Amino acid sequence: MPSGRRTNPSSLVARLEADERAAHSVADLLADRFAAEDIAVSLADAGGGRWHVAIHFRAPIEADAVRAAVNAAAGPAAAAALHFERIDATDWVRQSLAGLAPVAAGRFIVHGAHDRGRVPLNRIGIEIEAALAFGTGHHGTTRGCLLALDAICKRLNRRRRAPRTLDVGTGSGVLAIAAARVLHARVLATDIDAGAVRAARENVRLNRAGDFVAVVEADGVGAQAIRAGAPFDLILANILLGPLQRIAAPLRHLTAPGARIVLSGILPSQANAVIAVYRPLALERRIDIDGWTTLIFARRTRRRRSVAPPRSAS
Repeated sequence: MPSGRRTNPSSLVARLEADERAAHSVADLLADRFAAEDIAVSLADAGGGRWHVAIHFRAPIEADAVRAAVNAAAGPAAAAALHFERIDATDWVRQSLAGLAPVAAGRFIVHGAHDRGRVPLNRIGIEIEAALAFGTGHHGTTRGCLLALDAICKRLNRRRRAPRTLDVGTGSGVLAIAAARVLHARVLATDIDAGAVRAARENVRLNRAGDFVAVVEADGVGAQAIRAGAPFDLILANILLGPLQRIAAPLRHLTAPGARIVLSGILPSQANAVIAVYRPLALERRIDIDGWTTLIFARRTRRRRSVAPPRSAS
């Protein structure tokens, strides 16, 4: 068992095998506790309901801190199964993603550079070299959002004007890129984390979407860039319950009549709380994938009430 002393991060990887829910829980908690530019987590389906988790480190890290995080996410058995090994200090992010197969969600295929040639001609390929597995499409929240986006864009493309889209908490930029590719319209993507903004901009460049996607650093939804772009016809927010609740009121006010809001990062048990705080928006659809829930809300277009003509005096 490794000690808690600091090790050379450029050559350290931690691995474990767990069931799918535990594997995703580990990835989520590590993403929350460690800086995005210092860690890469990859998930690979081992078959039979088991998943391989590989955690690559760039910054100095306490091995005991990693084990404690795994214990908090998935319990003592997962923490005990965690083992550390040294690898050559070369292209750590690429190694972490090498085992990830392309992910299909509707018409979208999210893939890494190693699978660039495997995208069918009738699909929209999105190449993501993200530092965390949830940004590659393998996480249930990202897949749920992509499926929602696929369905919504079929309606938005029938509009006379180009739809306006906002992606809050863009992370790797995968949702913003997907929206731009299918809508051929401008997308504003924001994130509170400067490292995520840099990663998203690089992925936008990689996918030749720079003419459509603008990525800005913003805390919440009160930034000038967001206010200037409102109202939006489509808003995507794949974050967590707490932030979703805090931004509910201002987010509703950023919508245009007939707009759709896609929310994820929600556990099934949290869905009712989100539905309640986003009223009076109407819940249009719910998507449950891998223990996570994606909700699609619609802002209804108000119908003008017909006014009866005044009665003539008799």
